[in-house]
Amino acid sequence: VGCPGCSGSRSSKTFKPKKNIPEGSHQYELLKHAEATLGSGNLRQAVMLPEGEDLNEWIAVNTVDFFNQINMLYGTITEFCTESSCPVMSAGPRYEYHWADGTNIKKPIKCSAPKYIDYLMTWVQDQLDDETLFPSKIGVPFPKNFMSVAKTILKRLFRVYAHIYHQHFDSVMRLQEEAHLNTSFKHFIFFVQEFNLIDRRELAPLHELIEKLGSKDR
Repeated sequence: VGCPGCSGSRSSKTFKPKKNIPEGSHQYELLKHAEATLGSGNLRQAVMLPEGEDLNEWIAVNTVDFFNQINMLYGTITEFCTESSCPVMSAGPRYEYHWADGTNIKKPIKCSAPKYIDYLMTWVQDQLDDETLFPSKIGVPFPKNFMSVAKTILKRLFRVYAHIYHQHFDSVMRLQEEAHLNTSFKHFIFFVQEFNLIDRRELAPLHELIEKLGSKDR
């Protein structure tokens, strides 16, 4: 699904969907459990580690799910997030992000939001597709550095929410997607808070919104 005048960048295509978690696998069961508890409406409870489950596996399944959600949410507004509308990757006037992945791009580069998000989502996809980092087979152990990998992924995915809220919320409202965005973001925040996965300083661009979402549930 292309937009006229877009070429070459990922935004000219719909974001590629994340590999689905294979049906019948334990991770699939966990995902189903997560969906069922989400349906209860109690997000604080929905993010808790199910009894007897492996923390790494729970974090892995949810990280894949958040990647999918953000993929879809950003996919709805890609036509409004362009080189000209968003020449830098920002979350309001005080926060600007420069891209580096530590391997191909070691020195952080300043780039437009669509370019940054393209780099970011491709980078996350590569991590999720790496069986040594995110093993999909039962019994294959998670690597020792899994938690730090997951934290970096979630920290970066947060930036896409932050950009959407700060720069494109009017488009989200026009598309009547705000309830979808808010629910997804609230689930994400409760999840990272439950397991202390993102540093508070990193969450600063959406601090007020986070406070508001949390206060309704106390």
